[in-house]
Amino acid sequence: MDTPRLSTLEAIDAAVWQQLARCVADRQHPWRTPVLATVDTDTDSGAPRAEARTVVLREVDAAERTLLVYTDARSAKARQLRSHPQATLLMWSPALGWQLRCRVDLHIDEDGLAASSRWARIRLSPAAQDYLSPLPPGSPLDTPALAGVDRAHFAVVTARVHDIDWLELHADGHRRASLSTAGHHWLQP
Repeated sequence: MDTPRLSTLEAIDAAVWQQLARCVADRQHPWRTPVLATVDTDTDSGAPRAEARTVVLREVDAAERTLLVYTDARSAKARQLRSHPQATLLMWSPALGWQLRCRVDLHIDEDGLAASSRWARIRLSPAAQDYLSPLPPGSPLDTPALAGVDRAHFAVVTARVHDIDWLELHADGHRRASLSTAGHHWLQP
């Protein structure tokens, strides 16, 4: 993509949130499926371990600086964020040449209004099947499991973004900035 480079941190922050909002509607946008990195403290060795997986961004609220994803409440991801609710979302856009590392605080809602209202929207869609399995994600199976009939395992994860490490890779020179709720500043690339 050959577009003029943005020159101010405010313009970069606005463009980042504009792209995040676009990716919810545009299934081909590379930021629609970021990598979520969490900490697993429930390991066989007892030592914390980093875990990472791809998630799907479902909603973006630029004014509140929040990103929403869905999960099965029984998943390892849900267990990890309950015990350690800080994480990083990693995104890369080849077209923009931008990498985002969004440092977030996570909150899971399993039975409140956030979960109920979103379940009402997706319950008749094929996506609902992801949350209706009688077994938790990652359970061993002899044969594929049949879906259940309720939303007992559907949960909404809200990621409140407190800092975005923005990196632009560009032929004319790389740039990096911190776009934070405490303020924006340039960083050494």
